[in-house]
Amino acid sequence: MKESPNIARVLLNLSLDRTFDYRIPESLCGRITAGMRVVVPFGRGDSEREAYVVAVGSDSVHGELKEIIRICEDHPALPPALLKIGEWMADYYCCAGELAVRTLLPGAVRSGKVKVKTKAFYFLNDMRKAANYIAENPRAKGRCAALKALMLRPGIEAEVLESESGASKAVLRELVRLELVTIEDRAIERNPFAGTELLRTEPLPPTDEQAAALKVIFERMEHPESGAPHVILLHGVTGSGKTEVYLQAIARAVEQGREAIVLVPEISLTPQTVERFRARFGDMVSVLHSGLTDGERYDEWMKVHNGKVKIAVGARSALFAPFRNLALIIVDEEHDTSYKQSEAPRYNARDVAVMRGKLENALVILGSATPSMESYYNAQKGKYTLCRLTKRSDPSILMPDVKIIDMRLEGNEEGKLPFLSKFLVQAVRERIARGEQSILFLNRRGFARQMTCDLCGYVAMCPDCSVAYTYHRKTQMLTCHLCASSREAPAVCPNCGSEHIRYSGAGTERIENISLDCFKGARIARMDSDSMTRPSLYAKVLSQFRRGELDILIGTQMIAKGLHFPNVTLVGIVNADMGLFLPDFRAAERSFQLLTQVAGRAGRGEVKGEVLVQTCTPFNPPLMYAANHDFEGFYSEEIAVREELKFPPFGHMMIVHFRGEDPAEILRTAAELMEKIRPKLDPETVVSDPAPAPIERVKGKYRFMATFRNGKLAPLRRALRREIYTVRRPEVEIYVDVDPISML
Repeated sequence: MKESPNIARVLLNLSLDRTFDYRIPESLCGRITAGMRVVVPFGRGDSEREAYVVAVGSDSVHGELKEIIRICEDHPALPPALLKIGEWMADYYCCAGELAVRTLLPGAVRSGKVKVKTKAFYFLNDMRKAANYIAENPRAKGRCAALKALMLRPGIEAEVLESESGASKAVLRELVRLELVTIEDRAIERNPFAGTELLRTEPLPPTDEQAAALKVIFERMEHPESGAPHVILLHGVTGSGKTEVYLQAIARAVEQGREAIVLVPEISLTPQTVERFRARFGDMVSVLHSGLTDGERYDEWMKVHNGKVKIAVGARSALFAPFRNLALIIVDEEHDTSYKQSEAPRYNARDVAVMRGKLENALVILGSATPSMESYYNAQKGKYTLCRLTKRSDPSILMPDVKIIDMRLEGNEEGKLPFLSKFLVQAVRERIARGEQSILFLNRRGFARQMTCDLCGYVAMCPDCSVAYTYHRKTQMLTCHLCASSREAPAVCPNCGSEHIRYSGAGTERIENISLDCFKGARIARMDSDSMTRPSLYAKVLSQFRRGELDILIGTQMIAKGLHFPNVTLVGIVNADMGLFLPDFRAAERSFQLLTQVAGRAGRGEVKGEVLVQTCTPFNPPLMYAANHDFEGFYSEEIAVREELKFPPFGHMMIVHFRGEDPAEILRTAAELMEKIRPKLDPETVVSDPAPAPIERVKGKYRFMATFRNGKLAPLRRALRREIYTVRRPEVEIYVDVDPISML
């Protein structure tokens, strides 16, 4: 007879990046499986700690083992496939295993503090006894009314029963005492969709290009064993109907009794996306993102865990929805940088989606009008399958005309440039006169970029970061957008006492003020992280804009993607040069993507759209390619540069960050680490030794970075992981960013 497994390997939440073996007591044998949360004795005095079981077996290399104390019965177990993803993330993204496992669960589920919500319900014990009581006690009107209500509808919430019957709590307690009625606490789900109307939609007839894409998708879903790539890159221009393709692909997965995950890049896009998916699939959809309350997140996750829904929609963390029969993962706007997590584990949800699809035999669809260089390169090389949507879904809706405005020609006699060109001002006025809507885009919040003194040259800098304060006129504050420190804006120069203070540059707050002055009587709203402090405000402004109650919407990248407003016929890009000249090899790619996405908001209705791009570098390649809607042209030029410099997608890249308060100590620690890991370097790896980061100081700490690209990086990753988690360096924080999105 085969011996039953009696050893459990567990991870404790201590950032030790190692597992511990425990003996399974006889009372728990056969009950403990991988993915469960248990309580174990640990450390001096055997204090109790919670841990996750990652494996169960029959042997251990260790001698005497402590026993597991108990199972955390209230905590749901993780599916085995998710545990495999956590293990892969810890290895690939060079982080502690327990950090990766923590990421698989929302905080509301992981903490154990959120409980199932219950409400009191009343039930009749016996219909005949209730009828006899009513007949024999006609003067007990309250009790009789409550009994009659329960006879018509068994199982009524306490509040509803009190309201409908007029019976008081005392009357209901008396019915319980008489054993005519029973009161029970029953679990109810918190509903993030409460109060929203649901208008169901039906599938639309696909265009020829959509039908061709769906044919490929259906074949891959139904024959995953065919050996064809399990990833499809859906490259569709803005307005080409990518969402309809997603909806029909999900419908096929659900017909097969399987499940689907849909990722969107930001919380701000989730409500609109969820609305479209619920309109098609109703209560089969669960929403998972950090904009929900803890209780709502708990209930939505448990609906997935308990098999009550087939579709999960949300931002990055929705990727870890605990489905067990996954057919499809969709990553919308796959190029978006918000899929990359900024804290450990520093994973990219797009890439983890590709790995989860591989592990669970699920199809992965990456959708974008401006695919990342990596994804398009993989499609060109045959690693992914490329499906194209080259036209808008309605053939009568044409791509907008894009015009580049050379702002160098807009200067006044002193050479000062306006923030809004005369062409843009005139175009907005024409739209207002015709009852059409406009969007003004500037990817910088606040009123002015910095405060300077014309007399002594003083610049108001954040004392803890290597950046200037941003001026916010509404609050009369200077604020650092890196560490959030702020101070009251001075009336005179703090350095020389001069009144000649100047606020240079513009943010969305300044453009809003200029617009209120330029477009008298126009209805204007601003959307950025300063004004949209709650998700409800975001939804409110978008609803107003959709209903035509606003003429102009001003915003940052928050309004750059995913929004569909047929009456928007003009998009003005206030400063297209912003972001083009950053010390980052992805600067051109990000600028092209952002401009193309913003331009795609125009002309999605019957009237052809127009996009006005303001720039001081009108012949810059990303701007020219974006103006011509020419992704292939931009890709061809940019990929040649990447290949010459050996930047991704030609090999992987990794940055090791060093952060601390003493630059000399940082450099000493960095030199020691580099010396230890050099034997692990592949000969083809290109190394940039530790040097100050482009933004050298953030939150009072100096930042240095070493970069590694090309060659085989896996041995280096594992060596770094061991060094970081086994050697204590209290003065210097070291962390690794694999496949970095930003070099800043």
